[in-house]
Amino acid sequence: MRCAVVGHVEWVEFARVPAMPAAGEIVHATDVFEEPAGGGAVVARQLALLNGRCDFFTALGDDPLGHASAERLRDLGVDVHVEWTATSPSRRAWTHVDETGERTITVLGDKLLPAGPLSLEEHDLVFFVSGDLEALRSARRARFLAATVRELPRLREGGVPLDLLVASANDPGERYDGSLDTAVVVLTDGARGGTANGERYEAVAPERVVDTYGAGDSFAAAVAFALARGDVLQDALALGARAGSAVIGGRGPYTSQLPFAS
Repeated sequence: MRCAVVGHVEWVEFARVPAMPAAGEIVHATDVFEEPAGGGAVVARQLALLNGRCDFFTALGDDPLGHASAERLRDLGVDVHVEWTATSPSRRAWTHVDETGERTITVLGDKLLPAGPLSLEEHDLVFFVSGDLEALRSARRARFLAATVRELPRLREGGVPLDLLVASANDPGERYDGSLDTAVVVLTDGARGGTANGERYEAVAPERVVDTYGAGDSFAAAVAFALARGDVLQDALALGARAGSAVIGGRGPYTSQLPFAS
């Protein structure tokens, strides 16, 4: 299949800490590392692993972090198509990962959105994470269009039908209000699994819990990939659950993402 992602990137500094600091408290990180991440990057890399290739349309600041982000994502096997901007710096984020694997994120700077029109009409699957209205309309020219609810105002504005929408049953920032035309709605519920069009599915327990960053985006990418290639819904959800579980067992979003699955 020809797969693509339209979305943003954040240069993320990760710090593993015993626990999130309380007000006025100082904690010492036991592990520190950096990666270009954010929803667009994580979805793109997961699709590249599952499909063999994935185009990633994004926007980055024309600065050292922007160029480092593009280079690292290409090293990870993603075909990166960048709109460079000199007027806004690349977005950054700090992520604390505590001893339970839970991540807490602080974002610095504005989200840089890829702008359309984009050449996506020949793609079998496009996953829209973020972008302007013309980018969204371009994404709908693909055979299968998936999206996350994080850009709900843009999805409402565009009014395009979706084949898959991934939202959350418990995250206030990822709630879905039923306002879109979408064939499949998945509501994730962490370790309890979730629902797809109202039917329950089960999560896959990880062998170990290291870091939950990227688990939800990897789950969403795998479900979209499976549905776009023709899997039935329950099989697609099972693949997504495996992908989300795999990420949790590794350091950061990329070290243990699920590889190709037949």
